[in-house]
Amino acid sequence: MFESLTEKLTETFKKLRGQGRITERNIDDTLKEVRAHFLEADVNYKVTKDFIVAVKARALGAEVMQSLNPGQQFVKIVHQEMVRLLGEEAAPLNLAAAPPAAVMLVGLQGSGKTTTAGKLALYLRKQGRSPYLVPADVQRPAAIDQLKILAGQIQVPVFDTRPEQNPVEICREARQAARVQGLDTMLIDTAGRLHVDAPLMEELKRIKAEAKPVEVLLVADAMTGQDAVTVAEAFHQAVGLTGLILTKLDGDARGGAALSIKSVTGTPIKLVGLGEKLEAIEPFYPERMASRILDMGDILTLIEKAQESFDEKQAREMEKRLRRSEFTLDDFRTALKQMRKMGPLEDLVGMIPGMKAQLRGVKNLAPAEAELKKIEAIICSMTLKERRDPVRVLNGSRRQRIARGSGTAVSDVNHLVRQYQEMCKLMKRMKSGGGMLRALGLGS
Repeated sequence: MFESLTEKLTETFKKLRGQGRITERNIDDTLKEVRAHFLEADVNYKVTKDFIVAVKARALGAEVMQSLNPGQQFVKIVHQEMVRLLGEEAAPLNLAAAPPAAVMLVGLQGSGKTTTAGKLALYLRKQGRSPYLVPADVQRPAAIDQLKILAGQIQVPVFDTRPEQNPVEICREARQAARVQGLDTMLIDTAGRLHVDAPLMEELKRIKAEAKPVEVLLVADAMTGQDAVTVAEAFHQAVGLTGLILTKLDGDARGGAALSIKSVTGTPIKLVGLGEKLEAIEPFYPERMASRILDMGDILTLIEKAQESFDEKQAREMEKRLRRSEFTLDDFRTALKQMRKMGPLEDLVGMIPGMKAQLRGVKNLAPAEAELKKIEAIICSMTLKERRDPVRVLNGSRRQRIARGSGTAVSDVNHLVRQYQEMCKLMKRMKSGGGMLRALGLGS
């Protein structure tokens, strides 16, 4: 997430901290670099300009110049101004209405709108609500089928839309069906287009008039940068948005959409999509996101993910072995399974303050499903002694035997040992990181 922007900002602030004192000259030089990084990340030009002006005005004041640690104080100001750009406070969904409360999802084709409808349904069900999926995109019959399939996967009721129906009629009938079934939230998946056009907006206005939604959420692709901001402006002017859901934030998003969209449209980002899995959606917290962009970590989100994913009994046993420096390949296999439930390990590393910079050269920490099966086969082909101390015990002939037994190559065995060593390093850092393992539920 925002890998390139994070790396460049980290390097820029590292240079500033290395200087003996803060002056107007080196503040100007630093902000020049920050400006270039923002524009390269596709942040809106006016947003960038206002951000630089605000940071400079505060940086030249007494709170930096007269502070004991001016470099850190400067980064603190950048963080605070970035939080302001992103929206300052989290904006939760407003579902306080007589049931069924209607939520309209709008957006262009390809933004991930239909998949997001399924994600949002699962998210709301976990919050104790009873969602009802309503396929109202009759322009693309495949979208109706897709939403019905998603509803089956997450076991959420779905309105039986027919392609020949009118979207307004669909919403009217769906509301009646939701009332009969005692469901409290309607999630309306509306039609999209390849680009903004008048017929689309007219249809959305008619749906809004009928459904009277408490939320009109634009689903926007974060990877499109400023295009996402332009689309948000058009939809906001036409139908009046109440919030945004940014998708594909786990991809090669440069950061421009997230950092610009609130300032330009005045509409808050409410949720973000962070992967293809239906569980990969979470609330948007401006302060947490700013911290992750500046490589300051996001411990609160990491703790929340750990609490949802980790088995307490296994975690306690693993913590005891960690304390005794007995973290084995069996533990490694268990840890990988647990961490995979939390999401890609590269993303988790970004939530630990400073860890992304420390592990910048380490890749492939989170193997794919096929890779995990290969790891299990390799570990199962080892003796107990080899699992307990693979680095010292595994010589060339042992590695060849394990490769034959697991149906893999010696290079795969070598790769696993390297991954195990990296995991041990990560665990040691977390153990010494101010009670990090206790925060994650791995410590007592």
